[in-house]
Amino acid sequence: MRLRLHTLVPAVLAIALAFGAAPATAAPPAQLAPMGEDFLWGVAASGFQSEGSAPDSNWTRYIAAGKTDDPYRDSIDFYHRYASDIQLAKQLGVRVYRIGIEWARVQPQPGVWDEAGLRFYDSVIGAITAAGMRPMLTLDHWVYPGWEADRGGWNNPGMVTDWLANARTVVDRYARFDPLWVSFNEPAMYLINETRHGGLPATSVPAMQDRIAQSHNEIYDYIHSVQPGAQVTSNVAYIPAAEDVVNGPFIDKIAAKLDYVGIDYYYGLSPSSAGMFTNFTQLWKNPLQPEGIYYALQHYSNKFPGKPLYIVENGMPTENGLPRADGYTRADDLRDTIYWVQRAKADGMNVMGYNYWSLTDNYEWGSYTPRFGLYTVDVLTDPTLTRRPTDAVPAYTEITANSGVPAGYVPTRAPATCSLVDGLASCLDPAAAPR
Repeated sequence: MRLRLHTLVPAVLAIALAFGAAPATAAPPAQLAPMGEDFLWGVAASGFQSEGSAPDSNWTRYIAAGKTDDPYRDSIDFYHRYASDIQLAKQLGVRVYRIGIEWARVQPQPGVWDEAGLRFYDSVIGAITAAGMRPMLTLDHWVYPGWEADRGGWNNPGMVTDWLANARTVVDRYARFDPLWVSFNEPAMYLINETRHGGLPATSVPAMQDRIAQSHNEIYDYIHSVQPGAQVTSNVAYIPAAEDVVNGPFIDKIAAKLDYVGIDYYYGLSPSSAGMFTNFTQLWKNPLQPEGIYYALQHYSNKFPGKPLYIVENGMPTENGLPRADGYTRADDLRDTIYWVQRAKADGMNVMGYNYWSLTDNYEWGSYTPRFGLYTVDVLTDPTLTRRPTDAVPAYTEITANSGVPAGYVPTRAPATCSLVDGLASCLDPAAAPR
């Protein structure tokens, strides 16, 4: 997958430069307005990355095999601290709290579901709803039980049957809470991580993609049979300049069974930033481009006219919580990004929600160095795992209270001269910045 990106990005840049890097005349900004009472402000997390007390899984095995930079320990110990973390989210004023239901925790053996594991999620989801928030439940965030790894993981044709058996158990138990559903988190990145860590041979990537699509389509129907009116997605990690090549084949396989389009947007792309793109380890070095979220939303608004769009993940990484080299703060990045989400809605895109990734720092798939949290946690140096607020906590609290940034807000970071987030479309037909 990374080879494709390195091939495509220079090609797109060459075409852009052939046309001239200067953007076409931009349409004037639409009048900014609050997002409205129905808009879903949220925070996001995954199970394995934050829970600790991890049962046997493909990821505990990757860590034990030395395939990661940092030990897992107990991550930020959400398993024991969920109640106080949920209260932190409530104080932000958000309406949605995204978590994952860890397959390895609730089904430790084939055909055996652990009642204690299920009761843990009963308590978590109960606390979310008691705090006035709606749960967003992810069925698969890249982690499966160790016994499933012994069977070959996604290289095993029987994985679909096993996966669906667990997913149906989860749906039966939690549909009564009227959650939003995410079947699979970022399928393209799931494929990359499985091949990078040895869970899947590269030759089996097409089969894994087909099996994930089959699993999504079947659980979609099952969720709707149990929870009429449910909203189900599989969120994509948006890839600037190459979205249709990387995520398009999977999206096409599930397009008929998406109630909303879940989009994870983190990094942008322009001619000046191309050399910094696709750093998979030092995430804080990837180029931030807040206006790119507008083009990501526009891309899927054009692909699925009228369908609701939800930013399931968005955030800014730092290196161990230190100030970024470019001087950009988490609060400014958040406000600038929300400005462009509001612009998208004002320009007619059906944006239904936004989740910040993440409420707290967590285990970023092998390392505690990348920090995305609204609250920072020093897992390796602070045995108390204290949650310390960043400058984005008051910023997000103000945003949720006012349903966006003020009408006269001007982003602290001007748009790139030529954005390539949505291929050439975002370069040749840019959204204008306010003055």
